[in-house]
Amino acid sequence: MTVDEQLRVIRKGFAEIIREDDLRERLLQSEKTGKPLRVKAGFDPTAPDLHLGHTVLIRKLKHFQDCGHQVIFLIGDATAMIGDPTGRNATRPPMTREQILANAETYKEQVFKILDPEKTEVRFNSEWLGALGFHELVGLAAKYTVARLLERDDFSKRYAEGLPISVHELLYPLSQAYDSVALRADVELGGTDQKFNLLVGREIQSDYDQPRQIIATVPILEGLDGVQKMSKSLGNYIGVTEPPEVMYRKVMQISDELMWRYYELLTDLPLQEIHAVKKRCEEGAEHPMDVKRALARRIVTDFHSAEAAALGEETFRKVVQQGQVPDDMPEHALPEAAREGSTVLVHKLLREIGLAQSGGEAGRKLKEGAVEINGEKQREMGYELPEGVDELVIRMGKKWARVKV
Repeated sequence: MTVDEQLRVIRKGFAEIIREDDLRERLLQSEKTGKPLRVKAGFDPTAPDLHLGHTVLIRKLKHFQDCGHQVIFLIGDATAMIGDPTGRNATRPPMTREQILANAETYKEQVFKILDPEKTEVRFNSEWLGALGFHELVGLAAKYTVARLLERDDFSKRYAEGLPISVHELLYPLSQAYDSVALRADVELGGTDQKFNLLVGREIQSDYDQPRQIIATVPILEGLDGVQKMSKSLGNYIGVTEPPEVMYRKVMQISDELMWRYYELLTDLPLQEIHAVKKRCEEGAEHPMDVKRALARRIVTDFHSAEAAALGEETFRKVVQQGQVPDDMPEHALPEAAREGSTVLVHKLLREIGLAQSGGEAGRKLKEGAVEINGEKQREMGYELPEGVDELVIRMGKKWARVKV
C-alpha cells in the first residue's frame, strides 16, 4: 500500500491522531527504509472475557497489521496489579497473580479471532517492569511531577472531593509510559479515556532519548442500550466468546441509529461503502432490518464462522420473529438453593442459572410479567411443580434455559 492508502485504512474509526502529520512522516520513513512501524496497545487482564467494546481497539491493530506493520498485543500483567485508575472514583481492589495470569491466557485465545497470530508480537509488561530495581523506579518517578499527574481528571476530581488516592495509583501512567520505552513504540493506541496516559508515554520516551510515539484514540463503544459504554457489569455487552445465536440476537437488539456506529467500529467495511448503504436506507432502497441482519452475520462470522452466522440467523428467525422455542438452549439441573420441597423459588432459580444478574433483577422481571415457565407467564416468587413434570423451559425476555427437575 502507498502511504495515502495506508492512511485511509488507518483513519477509519479513530477519534483523534496526535499528530497525523507525524504519522505520515513516520510512514514515509518506514516505506523508505522497509522497516515496519511498531504499534502497541495494552490490555490489563482484569476480567477473563473480552467484549466487542474491547475489539474496537484490536481491530485498529489489525488495520496496522494489514498495512504491513508490526503490532504488539501487550498484556499488562504487571500494571493489572495496580489497576488502571481511569474512570474510577476509588482505588481498585488488588488482584492476585493467579487471577491475572488466568485471565491473560483467555485474552491470548480471544485476540486471535481478529489478529493474525503469525504476525502478532505478544508481550507481558512484567518482563521489564518486574525487572526495575528501586533506583530505576525512583529514576522513572523523577521524570514526572505530582502536579502534572493531578491534572488528570480522575485524580483531580478525587483530590477535590477529598477521596483517597493511593501512591501506587500515581505510578500507573508512568508504568504504561515505560512500556512504550521498553518496546520502542512508534504508535500507541488506546480509548479516548486513555489520552492522558498515552500523552505521558510521549513525554517519557523523549526523556529516554527516543522519538515520541504517535498516539491514536478510538471512541468508547456504546452498549446495546445506546447510552452507556459497553460493559459486562451493566449487562449491555456482546461477549467475544458468546454462542453465535446469542451474539446474533444481541446485535439485532441495537437501534437503527447505533447500527451505523457498529458498522464503522466493528467491521472492516470501508467508510465509503457504509455511507452508501446508509444513503440507500434513507432513500428507502434498502430496509434497515435487512442491513442490520447483514451486520449481525458479519460480526458472528468474524468471531465464529459463516456457518455459525447462518445458524444464528435461523435461530433468531424462529425464536424471536416466529416465537418458537429454540432447539439449542442452555441446560441446567435444578439448583438445590432454588427448591423448597415441591416449590421452585423462581427468583433464586433465575439468578442461579444466569438468566438474571441478581435476585433483585429476577424479582423485577417477575413483576413485569417478563418470565414464562413452560409457556405460561409467572409472576409469583414460588412455582409449584406439577406432578410428573421432569423439566422446565424458562424464558425471561429473550433469554431461554431448560431446567431438569
